[in-house]
Amino acid sequence: MNWNQLDWNALGRLREGFLQGTAAAQGPYWKSVSDLASYDLTYGERIGWKWDAVLTELSTRGWTPPSPTLLDWGCGSGVAGRRVLNAFSVGHFTTLRVWDHSPLACDFSIEAARKEFPGLVVEPYASDKPVGTLLLSHVLNELSAAGRTELLEIVKLAESVIWVEPGTHAVSRDLAALRDQLRERFDLVAPCTHAESCPLFAAQNGRHWCHYFAPAPAGIYADPDWVKFGQLAGVDLRALPYSVLVLEQKGLRPSPGPLLSDASRVIGRPRVHKAHVDLLACDKTGLNDLKLYKRTDPALYKKLDRKPPIPLYRWQRDGEKITTIEPLFLYL
Repeated sequence: MNWNQLDWNALGRLREGFLQGTAAAQGPYWKSVSDLASYDLTYGERIGWKWDAVLTELSTRGWTPPSPTLLDWGCGSGVAGRRVLNAFSVGHFTTLRVWDHSPLACDFSIEAARKEFPGLVVEPYASDKPVGTLLLSHVLNELSAAGRTELLEIVKLAESVIWVEPGTHAVSRDLAALRDQLRERFDLVAPCTHAESCPLFAAQNGRHWCHYFAPAPAGIYADPDWVKFGQLAGVDLRALPYSVLVLEQKGLRPSPGPLLSDASRVIGRPRVHKAHVDLLACDKTGLNDLKLYKRTDPALYKKLDRKPPIPLYRWQRDGEKITTIEPLFLYL
C-alpha cells in the first residue's frame, strides 16, 4: 500500500464509524485487505505515534516487559505489536500472538509482523496459550458489556499490560476506573506515581481527565501526502491525545521499581503564559493546580513551551507556586 493506492471511501467509512461509536456495533468492520492496508498507512500510523511516545518513556525509565511473549488483543492492523517489537528490540521477545474479532485483521497483522520480523514466531492467540505482556490499543469504546468482562479476565492473566486509549474525557476516565479495579493485583508503572485511589474521582475533579499528547514526527506538516490526508480526512495532524495504563503483576520481579512516590506527573498540556506556566499535577496528595514562574527556571519554561520532557517532576512548592523543580527524565 502507498499513498496513491489509498482507499479513501474505506477510510471515510471507518472514520465515521469510529467517531459515531458505531464501528463495532454490526460486527467486524474490516471488509477487505485494502481496508486494513489503507488504515495501517494513515490512522494506524497516527496511533503508532502515540505508542512511540509511551514506549519512549518506558524505555527511558528503564522498564522492559517481563515476558518474552506478546499478545496484541484487538490487534486491528497490528500496529501495537510491531511498535513494541521495535521499541524493545525483537531479540527481547520469542513470540507475538494476535487476536481480533475479525479473522481478516488477524491474518493481516500476522503477515505484516512476519514480514518485518522474519525470525519471530507470530501466530493467532488461543486461550490455552500464555498471555505474557498484553497490548491493548483503542478498544474500550468498542466493547460490549460481555466483551469488557472477557477482556478483564485476560488482563488478570497477563504478566504485564501496556494499554493505550484515545485521550478523550470519557475514555480516559473509564481507563482510570479500571486502574482502580486492578491496582490490588498489579503494580502501577505508568502514568501513576502512586498507588492511592485515582484523584480524578474526587467530587471536585469531574472536569479533569488523565491524558497526554504525543509528538508527531518531524517534518510531518510539510509532507504533502500527510497534509492531503489531514485535509481530506478532517484530521488535525498536530493533535495526538492519548491515555495510558501500564501494569506489572505484583511480585513478578524482585525490584520492578514502578512507582516514583516522591514525584508528580503533569496531566494534559502545560498552559504557557508570558511570565508563568500553569500545570495540573497528580501525585499522592491528589490533583493540584500549580504555577511555575519563568524566573524560577527560564530554561525549563522555554522547553515547556516548545518540546516538553516526560512530564515527571520532583519539586518544592509554596501553596500553588513551585519554588524548585527537577525534571526526572528527558527524552534522549
